[in-house]
Amino acid sequence: MRIGELAAQAGITKDAIRFYEKLGLVTGRRLSNGYRDFPPGTVIWLHYIRTAQTLGFSLAEIARHGEELRDAPNAAEALSALFKEKIQVIDARMAELAALRADLEVRVGTGCPLQATD
Repeated sequence: MRIGELAAQAGITKDAIRFYEKLGLVTGRRLSNGYRDFPPGTVIWLHYIRTAQTLGFSLAEIARHGEELRDAPNAAEALSALFKEKIQVIDARMAELAALRADLEVRVGTGCPLQATD
């Protein structure tokens, strides 16, 4: 399918598809007239990319794990493992943010909030 049809079916822009293609997230072959031609399964893959982004995965993470997931004998199990890893990253970041918040809270009203506290 050509890029315009793919964009319409996936609900994203042609520019987004070109960007994903540049990153290696999707691949299409070039027809003799120069048009891109994508396999029908690309629509499902683009939905996966968008959902993964909504769940906090970066495009780099999606690119890194995409092939692994497509080739996994048990994709559901592989996805669950990725979700667990992401939860650990989120938990660590939340702890860092809580510590940062506590440090800022201590500095409120000190006259110079950038001065180190003892």
